[in-house]
Amino acid sequence: MKVAVVGAGAIGAYVGAALHRAGADVHLIARGPHLAAMKENGVQVLSPRGDFTARVHATDDPSSIGPVDFVFLGLKANSYAACGPLVHPLMGEKTAVVAAQNGIPWWYFHGLEGPYKGRRVESVDPDGAVSAVLPPERAIGCVVYAATQLKGPGVVQHMEGTRFSIGEPDKTDSTRCEEFSEAMIAGGLKCPVEADIRNDIWIKLLGNIAFNPLSALSRATMAQICRHQDTRALVATMMRETLAVAEAVGCRPEISVEKRLAGAERVGEHKTSTLQDLESGKPMELDVLLAAVVELAALTGTRVPKLCAIHAVTDLLAQTVRSAA
Repeated sequence: MKVAVVGAGAIGAYVGAALHRAGADVHLIARGPHLAAMKENGVQVLSPRGDFTARVHATDDPSSIGPVDFVFLGLKANSYAACGPLVHPLMGEKTAVVAAQNGIPWWYFHGLEGPYKGRRVESVDPDGAVSAVLPPERAIGCVVYAATQLKGPGVVQHMEGTRFSIGEPDKTDSTRCEEFSEAMIAGGLKCPVEADIRNDIWIKLLGNIAFNPLSALSRATMAQICRHQDTRALVATMMRETLAVAEAVGCRPEISVEKRLAGAERVGEHKTSTLQDLESGKPMELDVLLAAVVELAALTGTRVPKLCAIHAVTDLLAQTVRSAA
């Protein structure tokens, strides 16, 4: 199996190192000091499950790799439309794209029976810009439950979780999903093939859609948001509105709001990725987390007043941050 990891940051390098341990032919695409460190020392993984180093091929030139069986996308979703130069040299006739993104994916209605079959979600695929680069038929859904961070160039700190749930957008069993799952498991990770990956998408989104924008607005950690009575109540309302949208598009994830809140509170004094992006001057990844759900609510006639209000304020925040840059 030949795999290219496009955007070999903390998650991408961790997955690449695991697949390398499984015997896959792995190529990491990165840049800057992180790339230089991986070239010299390999990927160093620090984990409570045991530290290890993977001497994986790393480059900033995808054309030197050629077509692969799988592209694992470790990029933020707001980079997808511009990633053509990175992925096109890797595409063969049957290359699959495993997109490890948060939120609503660009392929959401691809292969999904019902009134919205084939519909484009403009918030995440404006004018089809992402689909033009990453055709939905190549996509394998992936929901990440692992927590990692770059401790330094070439050094991945794995904190917890090893699960990467995957599944076909059209809900079919496929050889490509089974092959990728087997390789991930051989590398020491959990990689269940789900009958409907959209359930996992909504379950993870349930936390992201509330905590990520609220943390950016308040500069608070997840635990602080949970401990504050009014913001905890706001999170619960946003979660219930999100579940209503999920049901309106035909998905009924089996999880309670209180259970999701309790899980978030256990994470502790953690800054969400959106708050980290804001503090480091990077674009906030809110289109796939919040704007897309507001769009789906409008599409289905679902009332989501709290989501709309938070979306309006965070959209203004993003505009003011861009103007100040």
